Amino acid sequence: MIVSIEGKLVKLDAESALVQVGAMGYEVMLPSYCVDALSGKVGSEISLCTMEYYEGTPVGGNMIPRMVGFLNPAERDFFKKYTSVKGIGIKKGLRSLTIPIATIAAAIEDGDSKVLMSLPSVGRRMAEQIIAELKGKLQAFAVGAEAAGDTQAKFKPFQAEALEILIAWGEKRTEAIELVKLACERHADIDSAEALVPLVYRLKQGVEV
Repeated sequence: MIVSIEGKLVKLDAESALVQVGAMGYEVMLPSYCVDALSGKVGSEISLCTMEYYEGTPVGGNMIPRMVGFLNPAERDFFKKYTSVKGIGIKKGLRSLTIPIATIAAAIEDGDSKVLMSLPSVGRRMAEQIIAELKGKLQAFAVGAEAAGDTQAKFKPFQAEALEILIAWGEKRTEAIELVKLACERHADIDSAEALVPLVYRLKQGVEV
């Protein structure tokens, strides 16, 4: 099995890339966010983590080998879990991934169906199915969710503890992060999760603190 490919990006379209490796040219299918990340790199050397699958039916030997590419191994691992959900195949999975993996993983962990429903080919029922099957299994992929992930990484231990309490009690990760930041800005003397969590809820309720 080919697990990585490195070569010259010869062509890039809405669903795939043509990568030249020596005398060989490989068609690599890509998720939408990956196409965006590689735009402007045609003619440059690129490196992709890959996975292979066969498209078609075994009847009559009509099985076509395909290669799917990702920017790093973590994204490939996420995709394997994502496409394990009933109703999401390889092609549907690729089309639906239009925003960063970390953002999607965070939405699943937060039970945020609205974010998932913004993805192509994902309706309410599918969003709920994804959350039901994957919630609690994607924490490692959600850690770096864009700016939210960067902010969370800078939290002090008591702030991180308060954040996890809020999420466990049903708060959305991105909203909880902003509330924790605001509460700490207004009360720089806070130094424990026990004191911080009530302040966050007062802020959320519009009570001046």
